[in-house]
Amino acid sequence: MTVISAGPLTLVEDDGRPSLASQGVGPSGAFDRRATHQARALVGDAGRGTAVLEVLGGGLVLRADAAHVVAVTGAVGAVLVDATPVDHGRPLVLRAGQVLELGGVEVGLRAYVAVGGGLDVPPTLGSRSADVLARLGPAALADGDVLEVGSPRVPHGGPPVPSLLTPGTTTVDVVLGPRDDWFTRDALAGFLGTAWTVSPRSDRIGVRLDGAPLERRVDGELASEPVVRGSVQVTSAGLPVVLGPDHPVTGGYPVLGVVTADGVDRLAQVRPGDAVRFRRAPRP
Repeated sequence: MTVISAGPLTLVEDDGRPSLASQGVGPSGAFDRRATHQARALVGDAGRGTAVLEVLGGGLVLRADAAHVVAVTGAVGAVLVDATPVDHGRPLVLRAGQVLELGGVEVGLRAYVAVGGGLDVPPTLGSRSADVLARLGPAALADGDVLEVGSPRVPHGGPPVPSLLTPGTTTVDVVLGPRDDWFTRDALAGFLGTAWTVSPRSDRIGVRLDGAPLERRVDGELASEPVVRGSVQVTSAGLPVVLGPDHPVTGGYPVLGVVTADGVDRLAQVRPGDAVRFRRAPRP
């Protein structure tokens, strides 16, 4: 497939590098894993871990240089084949020469494009994922790039996948700890009771949130310790940052809680200015 227009930021992502933290390598991988798995299933790649495209904000235009089965999931916006609207969340058959276009997204932020057989780019440390912090994996797509595609399976041909994204406040579950005892009781109540605003400085490294600063009960600095996807770090300014897939493997800010896996998928789709609330979940 040939990239006619790469859009604002389109990355190749798969399931990432989840087992290399001890070597100082972050997990990376698709931000919205649920949408990624849906797209793979629609093109017959369920369970294969194949690489897909993560499209920030839409604007991607691809030309099929051979026949392919593709699917678009995640953020919702116009999807067109040869300028004709087609369905989001279902398999699409492209003939050689046809053009797939993603318009600007209307709900959500990141769309996912799967191609039957997966994108066949060279792996780095066992993954085809682009890590924007560590600068590992393939570069962001550019106009004129040619994408190689692996051997496809026959798609399942199941029913379309409905988008569960809705505009408005996004509520995610969070397990408090391990450093919730660094914050006052009022700060914890404020953390769970506030509609936080998504900062325009958010990216794949972390979803930054604006609001009233959270007051610490413990002063001083914390020695760097391991962090995971979904960790809620509280910066020196008292504001929370939910770590995304390209997070560093350690951090020195106290981690007030950890957002559940489903919650991180939901945060992949929040836009600057959106409201986010946290709901306390029991410890596993």
